[in-house]
Amino acid sequence: MIVQLNSSTLYLICGGIIAFVALVCVVFMVRAFRAGIAIGMDRAKLVRALTSSVTFSILPSVGILLGVIALSGSLGTPWPWLRLSVIGALHYETQVAQAAAEQVGLSSLNVQEMTPAAFSTIALLMSICIMWGMILSFFFNKAYLKKLQGKQAAPIAESTQDTATSDGAAGETGKKEKGPGFGDSAMTAMFIGLVSAYIGSYIGSFVSGEEFLTFRGDLTPIIVAAVSALVMAGFTYLSEKKHMVWLESFSIAGSMLVGMLAAIFLR
Repeated sequence: MIVQLNSSTLYLICGGIIAFVALVCVVFMVRAFRAGIAIGMDRAKLVRALTSSVTFSILPSVGILLGVIALSGSLGTPWPWLRLSVIGALHYETQVAQAAAEQVGLSSLNVQEMTPAAFSTIALLMSICIMWGMILSFFFNKAYLKKLQGKQAAPIAESTQDTATSDGAAGETGKKEKGPGFGDSAMTAMFIGLVSAYIGSYIGSFVSGEEFLTFRGDLTPIIVAAVSALVMAGFTYLSEKKHMVWLESFSIAGSMLVGMLAAIFLR
């Protein structure tokens, strides 16, 4: 089955799509550069912004490469390459692929049990479940953009009004800042739920094992999750408390690499 998953036909299909997307990116980059020149932006600053963006995109992309490598053992190289190069996300692809594999009767996501029907189902679910972001953006992004622009304009107007009436009332010029909106809270809750589900499954598998009482069950997933969380906490501390904001781009790749190293040493 691994030969079929890495066939030249799949490489041609997936590579053609990736090449088209890459071409579109280059076209938009060139048009954006020309638009910046047209409105009077400094060419040197535009070039510096372009080169710095390329530089800071290399290491974070290591996390994506690791995802391709992790999935290529069970789904071949072309399909994970396509999914994680165009619109996929590492946490999404692995989760949906694993869930789909379980639903089609596979004990785990591995190439030894993979069948053409199972691969087709997994690939279809990986595609369908993530396409709604594009569809909803097509219909609702324009209205949402207007809403965001209105929110951005409101604080400016309030600040101008407060400044004009601030004489003798300096303590009353500011307004209480609003907390995060529903969208931010919902996304945070969703990711907390995902992390809890994964960790809960690791603990459940260990507790339900026959070797639980002798503490010889497989603790590797739990330890790897803990190590990765500690590394991510370290990146967050340095970026937020020590003002090393540039580390944010490397936090995912760094935590993944350290977590993988921990798994290797534990094995």
